[in-house]
Amino acid sequence: MNVLVTGAAGFIGFHTVNRLLQDGHKVVGIDNLNNYYDVQLKCDRLNNQGIMPRKLVQNAKITSETNKNYTFQQLHIADKNQLQKLFADEKFDYVVHLAAQAGVRYSLINPDAYIESNIISFVNILECCRQHSIQHLVYASSSSVYGLNEQYPFKTTDNTDHSISLYGATKKSNELMAHTYSHLFNLPTTGLRFFTAYGPWGRPDMALFLFTQAIIEGKPIQLYNHGKMLRDFTYVDDIVEGVVRVLSHIPQQNPAWKTEGLDISASSAPYKIYNIGNNAPVNLLDFVLAIEKELNLTAIKEMLPLQAGDVPETYADISDLVNDIGYKPSTSIQYGVKQFVNWYKTYYHIH
Repeated sequence: MNVLVTGAAGFIGFHTVNRLLQDGHKVVGIDNLNNYYDVQLKCDRLNNQGIMPRKLVQNAKITSETNKNYTFQQLHIADKNQLQKLFADEKFDYVVHLAAQAGVRYSLINPDAYIESNIISFVNILECCRQHSIQHLVYASSSSVYGLNEQYPFKTTDNTDHSISLYGATKKSNELMAHTYSHLFNLPTTGLRFFTAYGPWGRPDMALFLFTQAIIEGKPIQLYNHGKMLRDFTYVDDIVEGVVRVLSHIPQQNPAWKTEGLDISASSAPYKIYNIGNNAPVNLLDFVLAIEKELNLTAIKEMLPLQAGDVPETYADISDLVNDIGYKPSTSIQYGVKQFVNWYKTYYHIH
């Protein structure tokens, strides 16, 4: 397969590229390398894959020095003309769209970034996929779409009309726009609602990275809702396994589908939504305990109220993923945290 991966220098994008290359596919990665978090970390991910960041020029293609099947291009998907040129030149079979402005709390202070990256850019991706007859678009949605839903575990058939963050609202919008293109243009699309991904090369704005850094430096860690949080932490390898398996499972038109059935995760169009989560929520204090054990250090805990845009619990129902794809994430939090801490110590030269 010839696959485009957007957000290729990001956390999940980096691991997805590695897996696709391992499976023998030709991959083109794009990323705008913005400064939402440490650009050096993004460049180091690329360097790990044989892409030399010092050679990067905006919109120029660079082939990996270690794997000729991988080409990277620094490109902003909001740039419609450059994106169209890329699709015309490369003639992709499949698209894995992972690029987005991430983060719930950041959406409270910089909403414009979410409209540009998550709405305008997604329309550009949809248009390119339509015009260039892409066989399957798989895109990242989020557990944040569940908003005020308090029915646990979260099912893909649950109502998601009550968002509590702009980030979640943009991801819900992506699902709606994808369905429109599936319906109007017969473009197969699958949205994946990721649940709290973590693991090596993770994002510095996420809990595991922040907690590990603070504990090592002897600084307090901030525990919202006074630590009474449950998160369906999902190891990045499990996320990627789900992405790869779904990629080859192309949704088909289903004329028998009826709106009365209320299966809003499917359609008469070639459209589908899946949760990808560990299906086993972890108490935040137990999560911290696992980090403390790996570091052999004790955290200084600062208890704070629930933050705007946050929910106290996430919990993925993955029955449709199991039934349709035959896959169930299963990595334990102890193993996942250990892998992250080992990477963190190596990356930052901590002994």
